Amino acid sequence: MKPQKRFIKSVVDTARKSEVSLPWTRGTRRAEFIARRMAATAAATPQPAKAS
Repeated sequence: MKPQKRFIKSVVDTARKSEVSLPWTRGTRRAEFIARRMAATAAATPQPAKAS
């Protein structure tokens, strides 16, 4: 088998085996992560003192 054919075959085999998580399939998990990050930054930023 020529090197180029062997390379193409290995690329095709790898493409069949790999499971890729595309952006629109991970929307819920991504939204949860962003919400957690925003909550953490909101808790870390000091709130201004109220004047009495």
